[in-house]
Amino acid sequence: MEIESHRLVKKAIKGNKSAFEKLIQQHYERIYRTAYLYVHNEEDALDVVQEATYQAFTSIHSLKNPEYFMTWLTRIVIRCSGHVLKRKSNVVPLSDEIISNLPGQANSNIEESIQLLNAIQQLRENYRTVIILFYYYDYSIKMISSVMEIPESTVKTYLSRGKAELKKSYKNEEDKCHG
Repeated sequence: MEIESHRLVKKAIKGNKSAFEKLIQQHYERIYRTAYLYVHNEEDALDVVQEATYQAFTSIHSLKNPEYFMTWLTRIVIRCSGHVLKRKSNVVPLSDEIISNLPGQANSNIEESIQLLNAIQQLRENYRTVIILFYYYDYSIKMISSVMEIPESTVKTYLSRGKAELKKSYKNEEDKCHG
């Protein structure tokens, strides 16, 4: 699969439109989910996917290493998501659809999952990005460093601070419930 994917990336870099299309089809679910984790609604996520796909298509010739295609594409998706969030200042409530699609989430934990996603949504953008890439996509510290173009030590710091803020917001929610 990976060899096939590298072959498609190399073809796409050379300008093969159908190879690029196949790559987007292969990675569509991941691209969409990443966008959704940022923008929190279907319409905006679809806009992000469309814009990111267009930007990737028009600049794929600049990709130097085919093995970093997903890292490169994820970076574009995150950047496009940031642009959509800047254009929209209102916060859209999370839907149940994202909860049911999260890895490892059972239906009985929907309320807890919504609480967690709302807490993640409240994090600073850098902390949120690191938390999403590390926990939802199992990216390594090194991979996150590459995607975000920051040192690995900074990724570790963001991860630590992001987790601390999540714990603090969870504790505050529990205190409200039991207070």
